[in-house]
Amino acid sequence: MKRTTLLLTFLALFGLMLAACGNATAAPTANDTAVSNETSTDSGIVNTSAQSDVAVEEVAQDVTADIVTTQTYIDLYNQLNDSVVNIQVLAEGNSTFTMPIEIIPDPDNPDDQPLELPDDFHQELQDIPQQGQGSGFVYDTEGHIITNNHVVANAIRVTVVFSDDTEAEAEVIGTDPGSDLAVIKVDVDPDRLHPVTIGNSDELQVGQLVAAIGNPFGLAGSMTTGIISGLGRSLPSGASAPNGGTFTIPEIIQTDTAINPGNSGGPLLNLSGEVIGVNTAIQTNGLTLGATPSFGGISYVVPSNIVTQVVPQLIENGEIVYPWLGISGTTLDDDLARAMDLPVEQNGVLVFQVIEGSPAAEAGLRGSDEQITINGLGAVIGGDVITKMNDQVIDNFEDLLTYIVRQTSIGQTVTLEIIREGEPQTIEVTLQARPE
Repeated sequence: MKRTTLLLTFLALFGLMLAACGNATAAPTANDTAVSNETSTDSGIVNTSAQSDVAVEEVAQDVTADIVTTQTYIDLYNQLNDSVVNIQVLAEGNSTFTMPIEIIPDPDNPDDQPLELPDDFHQELQDIPQQGQGSGFVYDTEGHIITNNHVVANAIRVTVVFSDDTEAEAEVIGTDPGSDLAVIKVDVDPDRLHPVTIGNSDELQVGQLVAAIGNPFGLAGSMTTGIISGLGRSLPSGASAPNGGTFTIPEIIQTDTAINPGNSGGPLLNLSGEVIGVNTAIQTNGLTLGATPSFGGISYVVPSNIVTQVVPQLIENGEIVYPWLGISGTTLDDDLARAMDLPVEQNGVLVFQVIEGSPAAEAGLRGSDEQITINGLGAVIGGDVITKMNDQVIDNFEDLLTYIVRQTSIGQTVTLEIIREGEPQTIEVTLQARPE
């Protein structure tokens, strides 16, 4: 069971390369021709004019492709850079500052020895405004700008800096911790605003060339490039669930495009200049205490199709409310299937916990209640296995989450096909609003 060009021909360049090749290999004589069509048994090389032509053509195509890609990136930057903004934020803070005793000088001590203070000395500085920055991009000529929720969370003041260094104060219009998206608005001349085109993230393919424009470490108007490294990832959101966990953002895009602090909220672009996602998080390992996390080869991007779902609601209502099933669970893998006496070919989502008062609880869905050990690790089994929601086959937890977020609505009654104690059953669940 599985887990989870504008092809531009530069005729002048190609012709020049062919001419150079012709000059390097003058018109052959009869003897030359006889030799050139023979195989050299010592070197193992076949030197024929036909093969030379093929080699020249292949080199020309490679050079042309490189030039086309380079020019495409240049055009992309020139087209989109004015649409990307630097967002500077002053936000409410609540930090604790402990004064480092070892570097506090004693003004009365000529030897400049550390000041002797009680062991329990400390100074708490609370509600200190915190400064931060991120990126964003222009959504429309009315002044709406898209960024990450975590960029503007708890903002006291938001300033937008455009590519020509002009500044404008911004108002936070709507935020959604559940998708880590936010909308802010500036009051500027519409001629200054250059809206982007939102693409279709469902059409993305692994290996596809992409680019990001943003402000890493405050370096305004920086561009990085890469590919789509993976699709269908999940990312914990800033929205808390009633059971103490966090809700998850589905359909996350993985890219090797360099994303660093300051890039958050900026656009990921395809080579057609369409925004196909919002740069949101990076994978880091082995951080030193106090160090700033930096790019480690894996970046996570909220897909554009979630943007098109969320942003209009944020503009209209200031928030978005998602439908909610009310379970925690995991993808049924081979080991879990065996432990529950199910065929290893069986796919689905094993329900770990049914949250009290949730739609799932009201419908009678059952969580896992048996603790076991698999390969030396603890696991729980025995819960319902969800295999279908309406007509959508559920192979893994990502399928279930994506279907709920993208295809259902609050108050809708959905049909779940489940396996309970080895037997198939059908349960109807009326989805409710996700609790805050």
